[in-house]
Amino acid sequence: MIRFRAAVIVVLLALRAGSVLAQQPPEPATQLVAATAARSVVKIYGAGGLRGLEAYQSGVILSPDGRIVTAMSTVLDSEGIDCVLDDGRRFEATLVGVDPRRELAVLSIDATDLPAAVPVEGRAAAGTRVLAVSNLFGVAVGDERASVQRGVIATVVPLEARRGAADAPYTGTVYVLDFTTNNPGSPGGAVVDTRGRLLGMIGKELRSSAGGIWLNYALPIDEVLAGCEAIVAGGGTTTAVAVAPPVDLGLLGIVLVPDLLDRTPPFVEAVLPSSAATRAGLAADDLIIAVGGRAVGSRVAAERAVGAIPLGDPVRLSVIRAGTVVDFDLGPRPAADEAALQESVP
Repeated sequence: MIRFRAAVIVVLLALRAGSVLAQQPPEPATQLVAATAARSVVKIYGAGGLRGLEAYQSGVILSPDGRIVTAMSTVLDSEGIDCVLDDGRRFEATLVGVDPRRELAVLSIDATDLPAAVPVEGRAAAGTRVLAVSNLFGVAVGDERASVQRGVIATVVPLEARRGAADAPYTGTVYVLDFTTNNPGSPGGAVVDTRGRLLGMIGKELRSSAGGIWLNYALPIDEVLAGCEAIVAGGGTTTAVAVAPPVDLGLLGIVLVPDLLDRTPPFVEAVLPSSAATRAGLAADDLIIAVGGRAVGSRVAAERAVGAIPLGDPVRLSVIRAGTVVDFDLGPRPAADEAALQESVP
């Protein structure tokens, strides 16, 4: 009799559990989720072409009126930034601004009724199944659909990582993913849950500061939205390199190859001892390719890019050394009048 009652209780509990599960909306098929998420992902084309610097990446539509979030990178350092939608339509984008701490940027295109991504409320937990949607390796062109990868959030931790020789500026929480999203073209792509809700944005290439392992990570959506709101409200920065006064890189201890041509590449001829450049690890024969995340192709462009950095903000350089892109942080940008002060010191 006791065994019978126990069996009845088990059956009732099973029926009750089935009833609860029946009340939950079924998860949509993965293919449908991927197709829906891909409609909100754009392919971005801009500056690049040098070894180690791709001219393309991904972005996510945040509003129907054409606001797009993407990763801050040298791709955006172009007079013309092209955004190609999932349906193949092409728009020229305007850079609204950047958030250097989170390394994200906001673009705007002249369009309406766009399929904006639907952000999730709150943060996901470790073990959450996700899809990553991006134009990895630039394989999607025109109306070809962005690539989709599937995996889980391995852990949710503060970011401690390096890009080249410098620590990453963002130290907040990220989603570390258990699959490879650290691919050319992937930065700025979308990470969504199994219902297609936007969980975050795929980050740029980074390595763990502790173990030197390449990280596959995403910036949580609350950080993404906070950065976008700051940019739109005027808290972000747009760098007008073309009109910025040039700054002598000798203030940082960098001696460039003489400007013999109209566009002499910014090769480092020498590094002054006891200077910011020496402390950062810069060396002769390094080729400067980016300043503060903006591509530079000449000596003058490099000097103007440093001039566009606000006083006291860090001067971050990307150089090519032995065929590899290496990043350096030279510390706060000095004032131009510090040269006279340094010369007056015996």
